[in-house]
Amino acid sequence: MARVLISTPMLEGCLDALAGHELLAGAPGSDAAAEALLCPPTVPVDAAAIARMPALRVIAVAGAGSDAIDQRAAGERGIAILTAGDALVETTADLAFGLIIWASRRLGEAERMLRDGRWAGWGFDQTAGRDVHGARLGLVGFGAIGRAVARRAAGFAMAVAHHTRTDTGEPGWTKELDELLAASDIVSLHVPLDGSTRRLLDRRRLGMMRAGAVLVNTARGAVVDEEALARELESGRLGAAGLDVYEDEPAVSPRLLAAPRTVLLPHVGSATAATRRAMLRLAAERLAGALG
Repeated sequence: MARVLISTPMLEGCLDALAGHELLAGAPGSDAAAEALLCPPTVPVDAAAIARMPALRVIAVAGAGSDAIDQRAAGERGIAILTAGDALVETTADLAFGLIIWASRRLGEAERMLRDGRWAGWGFDQTAGRDVHGARLGLVGFGAIGRAVARRAAGFAMAVAHHTRTDTGEPGWTKELDELLAASDIVSLHVPLDGSTRRLLDRRRLGMMRAGAVLVNTARGAVVDEEALARELESGRLGAAGLDVYEDEPAVSPRLLAAPRTVLLPHVGSATAATRRAMLRLAAERLAGALG
């Protein structure tokens, strides 16, 4: 029997795989005797928290990313890190494609105009966006979520290309990210956050996107230079952006909040009741397997 620190809600039926282990609730680092930690993907597990748990040997994240964990501190201790990203693929892809539609068609602006009482009736060029059907979609990253978005794009007759660091051997693979950005009407980001992807879309690369193009980010906020993105939107060169993630969550850049033609969501990519339960259940199952 292991002592397991749970830093997520203990939803009924979701932790059954850990039956027989000692479960206690608390923030990362709050129990020195914990041998395992189950945490959400956005709660920091820094070096100090890891140091306060000398018995810790495995961390399970009830989500897709482990970037909130101090990888160096965990690695130096030989602590295993497990994730539960398989549980949220289709739900997050739904959200990403929803942002593609909402941002491209400027639906956020249209709804705000109506709710604010500024709608004066049908107008010929009112909040005119761009078509999604038949557009060229560039996927940055082609893991499970990126592939799920590509499947949805097929139903809209979109021309889909993707960029990864190594050749996928599949149609649409584009070796150079710059080439993908320059050729796409809509770009959707699906990469993990690490040293190679932080600010991957910097000022230069955002400047390479087509005039009027749409950027969607459901990966991690720090993959994009948010100030540079705000500048591109303010200038009118980029058509729109749909964002579900931000570099300094839960804080959002005031410049992004004020930027035109944006759809901004509060990190709800996996937020369905069924998927959130599945994420926690899978994390618990993988943690139980590691504990033996």
